[in-house]
Amino acid sequence: MAEKHFKYVIVGGGVAAGYAAREFARLGVNPGELAIISKEAVAPYERPALSKAYLFPQGSARLPGFHVCVGSGGERLLPEWYTEKGIELILSTEIVKADLASKALVSSSGEIFKYDTLIIATGSTVIKLSDFGVKGADAKGIFYLREIDDADQLVEAIQAKKGGKAVIVGGGYIGLELGATLQINDLDVTMVYPEPWCMPRLFTSGIAAFYEGYYANKGIKIVKGTVAVGFDSDSNGEVTAVNLKDGRTLEADVVVVGVGGRPLTTLFKGQVDEEKGGIKTDAFFKTSVPDVYAVGDVATFPLKLYSELRRVEHVDHARKSAEQAVKWARWRVRLSPYFYSRAFNLSWQFYGDNVGETVLFGDTDPASAKPKFGSYWIKDGRVVGAFLEAGTPEENQAIARVARLQPPSTASISSPPMASPLPARSDRLRPPTIKQRPRHFLVRSCSLMNLLC
Repeated sequence: MAEKHFKYVIVGGGVAAGYAAREFARLGVNPGELAIISKEAVAPYERPALSKAYLFPQGSARLPGFHVCVGSGGERLLPEWYTEKGIELILSTEIVKADLASKALVSSSGEIFKYDTLIIATGSTVIKLSDFGVKGADAKGIFYLREIDDADQLVEAIQAKKGGKAVIVGGGYIGLELGATLQINDLDVTMVYPEPWCMPRLFTSGIAAFYEGYYANKGIKIVKGTVAVGFDSDSNGEVTAVNLKDGRTLEADVVVVGVGGRPLTTLFKGQVDEEKGGIKTDAFFKTSVPDVYAVGDVATFPLKLYSELRRVEHVDHARKSAEQAVKWARWRVRLSPYFYSRAFNLSWQFYGDNVGETVLFGDTDPASAKPKFGSYWIKDGRVVGAFLEAGTPEENQAIARVARLQPPSTASISSPPMASPLPARSDRLRPPTIKQRPRHFLVRSCSLMNLLC
């Protein structure tokens, strides 16, 4: 069997791999020292584009337009960039065995890759309904979205089913973003999820009510409190309907499932310490095995800000953890969880932790021409998280600063905010004034209120 040796190997070709490569180049990696091994056929790209602009009916994004690192405002790393830097891109290559003790990786074709230092950036895979034995879940026309090949298949189906009925199974990130893009593509969209409101892991009921109302105003139907238990198909094996647990049946020409993902850690089971579904690392993303690092979705790392181990599935974490691992930093990680999404004309950002009690402020009317609102979370007398819809760059920087500083509030929240009419001016973002709300809602000088008002 063929054997190659590299000083550094990144296994996985997603966002984290691209940002790690950029950091290696910045620090001066020598030609021939670094290899990226990916089962995808293309150089690392900004994966969030797949559920957004890639699916647009006009002006859609296509490679090479969204190779990393354009998602963070950086240089676009085309395949030629890797060649110029002496970084070997080993594409269309799936690693099927990892022996961390002997520092060796084996591909499906039998190639052996030896390394001195390994960065695990394998990311996640989608959870499929067929994994749970859902009847008919293997029918044609049922899609999952993770890689560019998945997106290409979905684009083809969208174009073939114009004016048809689409069912989105799941009310999280993928569900909300795809619900919007399919509606823009002239499909009659219904969303189905079991939770009482969309994105329950992040949104409060108040935040979710705005987005559900906004989607409803766009003609998207939402079915909550039930799940898909089966699919009907025609004689060609094409999906025709989604059967729900509550007895209802939804006609469907296209079904997209977005019910979560699983970190791809199987290759390393029994060889590294694991926790919370991921590979346990220290603050520098070092694993329990010498010279092995884990970044992105697979890493469970100590988040100093909250004094606990966490595993974070978001593109921002993939970028930052990859850069941190390459630097072999000598300080504790002070990352603050960050999430964002864009759909229709909406764009929100969240920083920090969504625990404790909440204050919702601003214009949350889904029918407003330019809705703008926010929320913050208070725990143990401190502001620990902040959310903002339609924020300016300066306002988004402000809520990031709040989440990082965790300013104190004068007291814990003991009752919901006082109802008060919102002003008709353009500054409807502002929370009610001091006179309009009880003293225990006041936040001190470095708080979200003061930063935004």
